[in-house]
Amino acid sequence: MMRNRMMASLALLVAIGLSAGRAQNPPSPVTAITVPDMHCMGCAKKMAAQLQAVPGVGSVQANVQATAMLVNPKPGAAPSPRGLWEAIEKAGYKPARLDGPSGSFASKPQS
Repeated sequence: MMRNRMMASLALLVAIGLSAGRAQNPPSPVTAITVPDMHCMGCAKKMAAQLQAVPGVGSVQANVQATAMLVNPKPGAAPSPRGLWEAIEKAGYKPARLDGPSGSFASKPQS
């Protein structure tokens, strides 16, 4: 019986430690923008050029197979989700989803 209590206590401590470790991981600063109409690197280059013009954007990567643009911010910066969404629209495409440190959006963000 004593052994069972010790095992239960140990399991509880491990679970608490694991959940505490997860809580300390900061969210990723990368913003992923899903653009279903992206068919090739030509499409990606048009969008990347517009995204680079958004204040706070450090770098942009395209994943044509996943139809996603990945935006990395400049150190200490937080690009506007609305600005990123509108940059895709300015390039002539329609974003389907934007996921980043500011939240997830399925329509144009308000800020």
